[in-house]
Amino acid sequence: MTIATVTHTYQPRGAAKQLLENRAPEILLSGPAGTGKSRACLEKLHLQALKYPGMRALIVRKTQVSLGSTALVTWREHVAKEALAHGEVRWYGGSQQEAAQYRYRNGSTITVGGMDKATKIMSSEYDVCFVQEAIELIEDDWEAITTRLRNGRLPYQQLMADTNPAQPTHWLKQRCDRGATRFLESRHEDNPIYFTDAGTMTEAGRAYIEGKLDKLTGVRYLRLRKGLWVAAEGLIYEGWDPALHLVDRFPIPDAWPRWWSVDFGYTHPFVLQNWAEDPDGRLFLYREIFHTRRLVEDHAKQILSIVTEPVPGVAQLEDEPLATAIAHGRRRWIEPPPRAVICDHDAEGRATLQKHLGMSTVPANKKVLAGLQAGQSRLKVAGDGRPRLAILRDSVVERDQQLVDDKRPACTAEEIPGYVWAVKPGGQLKEEPVKDQDDGCDALRYVVAHRDLRGRPNIRWM
Repeated sequence: MTIATVTHTYQPRGAAKQLLENRAPEILLSGPAGTGKSRACLEKLHLQALKYPGMRALIVRKTQVSLGSTALVTWREHVAKEALAHGEVRWYGGSQQEAAQYRYRNGSTITVGGMDKATKIMSSEYDVCFVQEAIELIEDDWEAITTRLRNGRLPYQQLMADTNPAQPTHWLKQRCDRGATRFLESRHEDNPIYFTDAGTMTEAGRAYIEGKLDKLTGVRYLRLRKGLWVAAEGLIYEGWDPALHLVDRFPIPDAWPRWWSVDFGYTHPFVLQNWAEDPDGRLFLYREIFHTRRLVEDHAKQILSIVTEPVPGVAQLEDEPLATAIAHGRRRWIEPPPRAVICDHDAEGRATLQKHLGMSTVPANKKVLAGLQAGQSRLKVAGDGRPRLAILRDSVVERDQQLVDDKRPACTAEEIPGYVWAVKPGGQLKEEPVKDQDDGCDALRYVVAHRDLRGRPNIRWM
């Protein structure tokens, strides 16, 4: 009988090596972008699954859909590639009773899922869990996961996680500071793709670090290049809290009014936001186009293809503009049309958008300071414990890969933490934002101003 030999090579360094050797109950691998944090955590999971037959593990992120383009790509292409090819590991897509998982020949399993669909994954017991981008979780999520670590097939049970830094007051950093979670700092020198064993930057390292990360500015540079837990100086939306203002998706009633907000761009992102307003006046961003280097008519076509459908039984005309098909009853809306399309004051962009949407638009209220103050007010928690503005998770229709590769915000929720006041030569803050990486925030300001800064009637009592 011939036994096949499966060879897999991985050379951990620095914090990655410390992670593999550490058995602390909770451990966080923190560092800038591109240091190999996720790879290290996944390699440890794979090793544990091979070493301890019957071991049960969990790979989790705040939302299940975000795993598909992040951790699971690294898993398939780098970590378990050889084991998958030789049948040592196979994929099981899940059922009504069981969550999706990787199954090992020795009986070990690694389940994958999101805390937004926690019922299946939280009904099992595990030996170890890997949380990718733990900064997205709330502390209740974290503590709920720890209660499931009791399978007993490993000599130790462990919750390990990776993250890019955020503000120093974040619950995850404070948990590390008080000693509840072991903190390991990852650096670019830990990644053999970017640095040699001798500490010399590779060609790939120069392209990524010098070509991309070194070009970042402000708080994004400090966090994603230097790996520092810092708050943005002069932050405009100081009340922004992802744990509070990023909410899980839910069915939006048709009775809720809809508003569209648009900020034009080509080299900078074009942003089109779909907002719904509940009976209490709260605004929810539930869909967003956030993309560069596409024409306005292409964005119009994309949004119409999402919010309308062909009328059943009605013949469709090939290559007919969607706005024309809607006007002639060949397509119909599958959600309420917007009560207003609020646009930046770009005359050419507005004219093009109106033509291809088949709808009129209204110019945005451009009172910047008043609009920002209205946005700040909406982020505050109201008397019922909820803010008056929130963003549904994974609202962006299509992530712009160029923005992702350049480590620039790829949606409004990613833009807000770095949205800061401009600074005068003497160091004082101006009453206007820095005009960079503000496209989603501008669109947000337009819809808030449209709802909250409406003029009062000019009535004179005699």
